Amino acid sequence: MSVDKFIIDGREIGSQHAPYIVAEMSANHNGRLEQAFAILEAAKKAGADAIKIQTYRADTLTIDCDNDDFKIHSGLWEGKTLYQLYESAFTPWEWHKPLFERASELGITMFSSPFDRSAVDLLEDLNAPAYKIASFELVDIPLIEYVASTGKPLIMSTGMANQDEIAEAVDAARAHGCEQLLLLQCVSAYPARPEDYNLRTMADIQQRFGTSVGLSDHTLSPTTALAAVALGAVLIEKHFTLDRQGGGPDDSFSMEPADLAQLCEQSRTVWQALGSANYQRRASEQDNMVFRRSLYVVKDLALGDVFNEENLKSIRPGYGLAPKHYPEVIGKTANKDIKAGTRFDWSLMKP
Repeated sequence: MSVDKFIIDGREIGSQHAPYIVAEMSANHNGRLEQAFAILEAAKKAGADAIKIQTYRADTLTIDCDNDDFKIHSGLWEGKTLYQLYESAFTPWEWHKPLFERASELGITMFSSPFDRSAVDLLEDLNAPAYKIASFELVDIPLIEYVASTGKPLIMSTGMANQDEIAEAVDAARAHGCEQLLLLQCVSAYPARPEDYNLRTMADIQQRFGTSVGLSDHTLSPTTALAAVALGAVLIEKHFTLDRQGGGPDDSFSMEPADLAQLCEQSRTVWQALGSANYQRRASEQDNMVFRRSLYVVKDLALGDVFNEENLKSIRPGYGLAPKHYPEVIGKTANKDIKAGTRFDWSLMKP
């Protein structure tokens, strides 16, 4: 199924272009603006196309409450309340403007995942070029409608969502002004297991919802992302940090700079290797045509001698007549004297 063009900050994203690589900063700034700047610079140096942040405050996501409903009981953040987690992980809103300005100076696109209407308003004031709906917010239809009303390109992550929930989110986005929509296959586990990703779902997403498709990858290696590119992912999002041992909420399942550089390079190599359906001889193969087999006279012949299996063979190099003509030649006679090592062609044979 064909899909509409998807363009962020002047860059077209789709199967005819190298995969678009998004480095997700998330909470990996660890509360230090200088580290956030350093992450921007490292992402640009590694070759990422964009850096993504998250725009929320603890009080726009939850309330400061320590009853059991608001406690995290397993995983990386076990023992914290939701408010404690988000209070330690959020990107201060006063950082947004200098971060967007620094990204512009570096020549790397920045956009964000907003988590409420006030976050969207802030990002609109900063002229954010696109928006991302996080997996956990895919069921927040009013938020999707508000984001879609900006008319900006919209990426939505599908972690935890079933087919009906994805359909509701897609319908809401389109009904409220979104004309550029891209869905990400995602597993909302941190880290995620490759075997949970079911990457073949991406083709079904594209067919079912008529959108471009990509991958939000929470696995610990680039392998799943590279496989996704081979299966048609046009955008790859990976969490990114300066140091996986940095102690931040998301550091442990994020890529470090060398890993991101490898992902950027290898994903583009995979995309180049995909190419298109093409049976033409490649320019790089031309010099090796000589190593094909062809028909050669392998014993001296006199005028009138008969071509047979002893004096005519299919061998390398490939300058003679194609081997498929061998049955047509056997039993025919030479029309002149021929030296061994002569490439065979029709001019050597009597009609």
